[in-house]
Amino acid sequence: MNLARIVFFGGLVAATPVWAVYAPVPEQEQGKEWTVTLRGDISHDDNIFGAQTGAVSSMVYQAAPRIAFNASVTDQTFVSAAYALTLDHFTDRPGDQTLDSHLFSGRIAHAFSSATTLDVSEDYAIVKNPESLLAGLALNTDQSYRHNEFNGRLTTSLAPKLGTTVKARSVLYRYDSASLATSLDRTENLYGLAGSYDLAPEMKGVVEYRREDVRYRTAGANKDKHSNFLMGGVDYAVAKRLTASVRLGNQWRQRDLERSLSMPYAELSGKYDYASGSFLSGGYVYTLEETSNIARYTDTKVNRFFVNLQHALTPLIAASGSFTYEPSELQGRRGLANADETTTRVGLALSYLLSKNWMFSAHYDRDHVTSDDVSRGQQRARVGVGASYVF
Repeated sequence: MNLARIVFFGGLVAATPVWAVYAPVPEQEQGKEWTVTLRGDISHDDNIFGAQTGAVSSMVYQAAPRIAFNASVTDQTFVSAAYALTLDHFTDRPGDQTLDSHLFSGRIAHAFSSATTLDVSEDYAIVKNPESLLAGLALNTDQSYRHNEFNGRLTTSLAPKLGTTVKARSVLYRYDSASLATSLDRTENLYGLAGSYDLAPEMKGVVEYRREDVRYRTAGANKDKHSNFLMGGVDYAVAKRLTASVRLGNQWRQRDLERSLSMPYAELSGKYDYASGSFLSGGYVYTLEETSNIARYTDTKVNRFFVNLQHALTPLIAASGSFTYEPSELQGRRGLANADETTTRVGLALSYLLSKNWMFSAHYDRDHVTSDDVSRGQQRARVGVGASYVF
């Protein structure tokens, strides 16, 4: 998933609750309203369709221009917008050899007062070459899709030590393949209300309620589900460079025409900035997520452990790495057995900031899936080099 390419952005992975979605402006975009980035990459992908058998490998040539706007339009309002085009050319891909993907994004953050802020963002993507491929599909399956995500967050203080946050997220998936669209086209809506209390200057206690509705476009009566979450936790600035966040609770899931489920819910994350330009972050999530085989399984019970590392070897050279380990259990429909599945993802990168404009990188990414459902096994590795220029 190219998870390792997070260098020279000032440490974007913060120790905030896993649901947090807002990242700071990348370092190379700070201090100017308009930024244009030109990026090129040459890589080798040994399983371009994520197939279980008969993998197709290919060289991939990528061009990826991006234009971004970041500005404080008033003393209280910040606005950002961006468009990115990604062109991937595969020398050995059956069918279309050149794929174009597009990403449109926008964000508005407004402070009504020192105590009340509103932050909304929207991202619309047309994805022709997914980085994370669906498991268990036939060889040469078109996995391209459109994806829209809206996020909103209103935060206010009710008293000197008492705060509240109202948040909402809506995610829409629309697949280009007719068969995948029939199975997987859906909308996922998540709403939350959280209250916080300052237990100490460096620690907040949090109580939170969330509601999630997953609605499928086709045959929803057999696939839709609804969840309620209740949890508590803390956000703790352990030291100047060490922060942590914990959410523990329970979720109750109602599945339409299928068995309902009650299970624990957990989010844990932390970040340590141990040196200038260097950090270590990681965490754990235990929850339910959707699956690519909705006919056989209702959803997936996921344990996700993740670690991200960025280490500045010199002021201009940084090494980064990421590791995700997911032992999961696919939840079988009535009369069908559950299936254990383990996904491991590793990403490594070495980046050289030649100047404030030029960056060169080498990267390696590997995905490995083992499953009791033998059709879902997958191995994929990508290795390449790239360069980008910002002006």
